[in-house]
Order: sequence, then structure tokens, then C-alpha cells
Amino acid sequence: MTIVGVPKETKRDEYRVALLPVGVEELVRAGHTVIVQRTAGAGSGLPDEAYEACGARLVDTAAEVFAEADLVVKVKEPQRPELALLRPGQVLFTYFHFAADRGLTEGFLATGATAVAYETLRDDRGRLPLLVPMSEVAGRMSIQEGAKYLEKPQMGRGILLGGVPGVAPAHVTILGAGTVGANAAKVAAGFGASVGLLDTNLDRLRYLDDVSAPNVDVLFSDRHTIREQLRRADLVIGSVLIPGARAPHLVERDDLKLMKPGAVIIDVAIDQGGCVATSRPTTHAEPTYVVDDIVHYCVTNMPGAVGRTSTYALCNATLPYVLDLAREGVGVAAERSAAIRSAVNVWRGELVQPAVAAAFGLRCAEPRYGR
Repeated sequence: MTIVGVPKETKRDEYRVALLPVGVEELVRAGHTVIVQRTAGAGSGLPDEAYEACGARLVDTAAEVFAEADLVVKVKEPQRPELALLRPGQVLFTYFHFAADRGLTEGFLATGATAVAYETLRDDRGRLPLLVPMSEVAGRMSIQEGAKYLEKPQMGRGILLGGVPGVAPAHVTILGAGTVGANAAKVAAGFGASVGLLDTNLDRLRYLDDVSAPNVDVLFSDRHTIREQLRRADLVIGSVLIPGARAPHLVERDDLKLMKPGAVIIDVAIDQGGCVATSRPTTHAEPTYVVDDIVHYCVTNMPGAVGRTSTYALCNATLPYVLDLAREGVGVAAERSAAIRSAVNVWRGELVQPAVAAAFGLRCAEPRYGR
């Protein structure tokens, strides 16, 4: 039997929760104990009574959750007070994005706990099933937010994304045609914008060329094409991903001079460090800043603003893995499952994710899994 803990998220403006009431029910039916911090689900419209009815034991503080739980399930990376609550041998299953934050990486290593990361878990087809749902949300939100910040009161150019008859629509440049980029292109095209969707994967571009709307141009990404697109762009979406690693800078500081004053950059890659050289993390409370007359939106937990949608989308994907980890423990699960193995970033206080080790020049250990 495993004790599974669900604390309330403490990152600013984060409204998601890591487990639905149905997840509690499934875990309890399998013989596990589930501890949920009171009001953990409130931001997603899930009352304490719903968790209690499904068999959860409610506690008042995160400290109580961490003190008892063998497996802690969260949404966002542990904040500083939460790091202090972790203990050797404990397992934390959440988004970490270690490669963007050396302090978090070193702080977690010092706890002696095990980090199982949503964002590096790969299934048997090479997909990232726990990143996809939030990438879908963030991709669609990026256009929604971009349209808002193009408005003049928000320091944008004063442009309506889809234009009107007789007035040209905005031009949207999307850097990266993965899940975020494809969803952004779909929504931008639906608004009626002119869209340039860039990537280096020709097979992916051929596929998207077949399925995309007529107002989406799929383009091979190189420095010349990026600069040409920046000159045209009213809105730029940064959606580059190298799983587990820091995002490369596709837009340098000098490139901003090519852009129109009041243009907007939405850097969705900010969780992994950002793909724009001038990007820095922001919050929903203070989402934007201006550099060289260009509005930057770099919120690190975009899907957290639509907590109800995001929680259901995320938990639908994570629950099977939570059940596996609770049933077998990380060691046995990692030996049996390549998916779980790919998600283990830190094993009992040792860094075992090569991309994170490379980002900071740290030693990468060879894990010895087992009970």
C-alpha cells in the first residue's frame, strides 16, 4: 500500500490540482491511501467534499501531506518552502523543467528525493503524453493572449487579429510546429490571421501543409526565414521544444530591431528557458514587459489560468502513471516500463537526466533501479 499525497499548488496564480476525485477513487479501490490538502481543488471548481466522498483524507497543511506521503503528486515544480518538506526516498511526480533552473535542480538534489517529471515521460511511440495536453492548452491560449496584448491599451500595435473587410489581418509567426505550434496555428487561422508556421522537420511540415487552413503557410525554419518573418510579424509565438533540455534562442536581441513597434512575443518555451534571448519569466498578475518597443509575454504557467480545463486535461493523462507508481514504486516501475524510466530525472538524490546534466555541466549518474 502506498500513501499518495496531493498538496495545494503554491505557485503564484496557479489554479490546477494534480488529482481529480475519480483519481482518488481509483487509488483507494486499489488499496492505497490518499491525503489531500483542503481547498487543493478549489481553483479548478472541485470542492473538498468531492474528494472526501471518493475516499480521500483531508488535511489542513502541505506539511502534513509531505510528512506522510510516499508519493507526492503535484502540477508545478516544488517551490522553495516545498523543497524544505521533501525527504530522502520520497517521490515527487510533477512538472519540473529542471534545465531552465539550476537553483531548483541543485535544491532538489540536496533533498535526496526522487523526481519523476511529466515533461520527459515518453510512451512506446516516442510521444510525450503528459506534456501534450498542457501544450494543447498553451498553444490555443497563446493566440487568445496575443490577440489581447496586440490591443493599444495593452501597449500593442492596436491591431485586430483577423482584420475586417477592407483591412488586412495581423500576421502571426509561429516558431516550432509541434503540439503548441500546431494548436496555435489552428486558432490563429480560425481568427482569420495570416500565419507563418516554421519548423525544421520536413515530414512534420508536409503533414501540416496537408491539414492546415489556406491562410497557414508552412515554412522551413532557418535564420533567413526567421528574420523575414520577424519583419512581417505582428504576433510571434515561441513554441520550440527539446525535451528535457533548455530551449535554443531562435530570436536574438538584435532581431527585435527588425520587428514593428508594438508587436507582441508570446514565449511559450519560457518553461524551458525561452526561445527568445530577451525573454524572462513572468506571472499572470504581471504578464508582460517591453524591450525595444516589443511586448513580451512570458508566463511560466499559462494553462494555470484556465484551471478547470487544464486540470481535467492533465489528470486524464497522468492518472494511469500515478496508479503504476503507487502500485509498483518507482524502482520496479522504471525497470519494467521505458516510459517511467524516461520520466525519472533524479533518482534518490542523484541526477540521471542527461539533458539536465548537460545544461549545467553536472555529473549524470547511471541509476540502479530496484525496490
